[in-house]
Amino acid sequence: MTREPSQRPPSQETINGFVRIVGEDHAIRDADAMAPYLVEWRDRYRGNAALVLKPATTDEVAAILSLANETRTAIVPQGGNTGLVGGQIPFESGHEVLVCLERLNRVRGIDLEGNTMTVEAGLVLAKAQSVASSADRLFPLSLASEGSCQIGGVLATNAGGMAVLTYGSARDLALGLEVVLADGRVWNGLRALRKDNSGYDLRDLFIGSEGTLGIITAAVLRLFPKPAEAVTVFVGLDQLERAPLFFSRASDHAGAALTAFEIMPRIGIEFVLKHGNDTRDPLPSPHPWYILFELTSPRAGDTLIPIAESLLEAGVEGGEIQEAVVASSLKQATELWRLRELMSEVQRAEGGSIKHDVAVPVARVPELITRANQLVELMIPGARPVPFGHLGDGNIHYNVSQPPGMERAIFLSQWGALNAAVHEIVLDLGGTISAEHGIGRLKRDLLAHAKQPVELELMRRIKAAFDPNNILNPGKVL
Repeated sequence: MTREPSQRPPSQETINGFVRIVGEDHAIRDADAMAPYLVEWRDRYRGNAALVLKPATTDEVAAILSLANETRTAIVPQGGNTGLVGGQIPFESGHEVLVCLERLNRVRGIDLEGNTMTVEAGLVLAKAQSVASSADRLFPLSLASEGSCQIGGVLATNAGGMAVLTYGSARDLALGLEVVLADGRVWNGLRALRKDNSGYDLRDLFIGSEGTLGIITAAVLRLFPKPAEAVTVFVGLDQLERAPLFFSRASDHAGAALTAFEIMPRIGIEFVLKHGNDTRDPLPSPHPWYILFELTSPRAGDTLIPIAESLLEAGVEGGEIQEAVVASSLKQATELWRLRELMSEVQRAEGGSIKHDVAVPVARVPELITRANQLVELMIPGARPVPFGHLGDGNIHYNVSQPPGMERAIFLSQWGALNAAVHEIVLDLGGTISAEHGIGRLKRDLLAHAKQPVELELMRRIKAAFDPNNILNPGKVL
């Protein structure tokens, strides 16, 4: 368990000062009312807080941080509370104040000529997608949690998702930011520029910093033409080692039209079929591995179907894949994507799950999974690996479900040892221990092993420069 930093509890006078900033109706003091904000959805972290504040404007966030900095009160920013590494959950002491950004949810403007929209941090990702779609544009960031996660949170964690292959991660989709600094000053960096070579890029420092350098309150987001045509394909393959070869072939065949390329094991599909509502097996016979990929084009004309068919024919002839189904309707495409989107959620029904969010070079994904599976069987006989994820960018969610019959608590007690062992394999393959979920509390103590000493020193210097009194999400990341 990550050690909590030493913090002083806020005085009653300080608490009253915070309440005056947002108003009594938007300050939560009751323990039961605060409870939903103090636990993450996997129930791995449960914290306490002196207060939950729900500001509605950037000025209110600025006033909160100004008072926090003056009184040395620790602040934990929180968006949709969908994070998986505990970065949005306060520690157990109850000395911290949680700042929930859900009321900062306005769309400040859309620039169709510049293909941007400016939105506030509390806007839910699915709403941002809907706003863009209503303007005949695409905001391509897509996550399983998009109905709950918020723009500020996905930027603070540099979320990735399904479409990184073509559109990049959250960092690539934000042109400018508005950020409240630790002392309450506001940096207005809401610039809709695609080129700005005027010094250090402050935007990129805040994106992925998990609320430890400042609180993002608004962002200028990139928009794209809406796809006029899309083809979704579900593929069965018998050898994991063939998956990177088929990905290379798909990239050659489809080029920029290849917008997603996901991999899933048979056990994951079985979990979804068992625990997910309205799901069905897409192929007539089972396979050890599956690929779900999508081709899109901003131009209509029925050009993608021939590309997909040619690709599949070449993949079968090359021995890379065995069979496939091409979605014949939007409904069927949605059903295929739902198999992938439910894969994390349904694991809860199978008991405890030890999770890893890692990335290695694409060509080394099969080696990662093979070596990790062998390791799991040695360390926890009978445990069930469920590795899946974004093969197109090498990001694998290497999850391990508990053995049937083992007590959940006993299994989860081995989280640290298994994480360390799997991460050793990842680093040996030239990978990273956190591809898109961040560091938070869960991986803070692992960072020293994964980063060079000079990297950690530079990160600590940046933290000290931006937050000298260590009030912003202390104990997270570093």
